[in-house]
Amino acid sequence: MITLAFIRHGLTHDVLASLFRVDRSTISRTIAEIRPLLAKRGIEVEDNQTLRTMADAFAYLDATGKVGRLDGSDIQVRRPKANFPGRRRFISGKRKQNTIKVSTICDEDGRLLFCGAWRPGRMHDQTAVFTEGIDNLLEMYPNVHLLVDAGYLGLAKRHPDQVSAPPLKPKKDARPEEIVAYEKARHAQSSARIPVEHGNAHLKIARSLTRWLGRREDLSITADAWVAILTFRQRRPDLAPSFTAVP
Repeated sequence: MITLAFIRHGLTHDVLASLFRVDRSTISRTIAEIRPLLAKRGIEVEDNQTLRTMADAFAYLDATGKVGRLDGSDIQVRRPKANFPGRRRFISGKRKQNTIKVSTICDEDGRLLFCGAWRPGRMHDQTAVFTEGIDNLLEMYPNVHLLVDAGYLGLAKRHPDQVSAPPLKPKKDARPEEIVAYEKARHAQSSARIPVEHGNAHLKIARSLTRWLGRREDLSITADAWVAILTFRQRRPDLAPSFTAVP
């Protein structure tokens, strides 16, 4: 319960120690012991079947014939100390904040199949998945299809038969019917891709992942632990804790 309260509500160790009436060192030791155990559970998709890597997610999509939704999200972190080597790597060009980027893959129901490829916030969403080896996975699983946003146009150009990105915006002198057709196609693609935004929203239900205040190296393992809890809650709502507040 201490670990769940820490992840879900983002309470500090001092506050948790006061609530549970134990020493602060007990809180720290408990979280350090339980959090890795939760993180190792992986993402539960079927009985006795869990996903832990991007390759696992691709294998699942290939076996089920589902269409995946790929997206990137930023989690705000504390600014590194002055004169810290590579300090600017964490500044997100989009959010203008110090962040760490995470890539997620969801199915049509918004259920997370992959949460990883952790990179400094300055790195582009597309570059993050390229360095994670998504090109090789798409070639290995030719029947897997992904829906992406405009940030992955390069990926869609490399794999036009497998990756669907929004259509390119018409030129300024385009005819009205071309603009109407573009808006219709863009809206249809966006509507089909929206479940991944819901998946990212479920990920950030955990207050600690809305803005991470701990050590940056502990962020990924905390997120893995929360995703394990979240997917267990979605798969077995009758057995999971109700305070996670996930429908």
